[in-house]
Amino acid sequence: MSTVSDPVNFSAPSGVDAGLTPKQLVAKYGLTVSGKRPGLFKYVRELWSRRQFIMAFATARLVAQYTTAKLGQVWQVLTPLLNCAVFYLVFGVMMKTGETIDPYIPWLCIGVFVFQFSQSAVLSGTRAISDNLGLIRALHFPRASLPIAFTVIQLQQLLISMIVLVGIVLFWQPPTMTWLLLIPALVLQCVFNTGLALMFARIGAKTSDMAQLMPFLLRTWMYTSGVMYSVQGAVEKWPTIWQALFRLNPASVYMDLIRYAFIPNTYNKEALPPHVWAIALGWALIAGLVGFVYFWKAEEEYGRG
Repeated sequence: MSTVSDPVNFSAPSGVDAGLTPKQLVAKYGLTVSGKRPGLFKYVRELWSRRQFIMAFATARLVAQYTTAKLGQVWQVLTPLLNCAVFYLVFGVMMKTGETIDPYIPWLCIGVFVFQFSQSAVLSGTRAISDNLGLIRALHFPRASLPIAFTVIQLQQLLISMIVLVGIVLFWQPPTMTWLLLIPALVLQCVFNTGLALMFARIGAKTSDMAQLMPFLLRTWMYTSGVMYSVQGAVEKWPTIWQALFRLNPASVYMDLIRYAFIPNTYNKEALPPHVWAIALGWALIAGLVGFVYFWKAEEEYGRG
């Protein structure tokens, strides 16, 4: 099927078609607008057909990310570990938060690693379109491939970091059957992160200042999610509505799931939000579906202007 970039400005040829209007010519020859947004289900099929491109793009970007650093890929693990060390010094030693949580070090490290997964996915998703305009304008592919690929990069980094995290946890306790819960918990968080990345990719493509604002918003989200302290303990005297809102915080929910999977002895039934798996599934479905549809709605606009 032929395409025309702008049917309104299309000039009719001379001869038998000379008397036809542009709209009549478009209808007669089956012309379509170049870059027209496909239907939702067709878009999903196109995206699935590009899955190898998404994985190859993510792997290449991950390898190239630290090529200029002397320690190379070590920084994938070293960065969250340094964050853990700083938070432990401030919250564990100076503010003595760790006295109410045992064992505090693996509990803290899990929170830092898990939250960084969401934080990095949102940050990279915000710049996924604006930082790749050359690729978008040169090639035709579903634009959702880019924020999804950047989420895959962050998942790969988390899985590499998990090797160190497992070592930290094993220093305090042996593995238990609850470790199997890590798989569904990470899958749900990955879907949730992908939805956020798609949502902010569209916002970032239209509002360049969003990339500058996001670090402040994410830092606020981190400090209100219980990465370094127990949210339940901090809000136990607050009004019920505020307690519910803090416990529904998706970052807290996914951290609780993975902390419970790794170190179940730290938790009791009251420490986890009620129906925590249902909450985690709900957030994944809401963010994943809303983020995907919201991004797809603007498919024709990415890379233009």
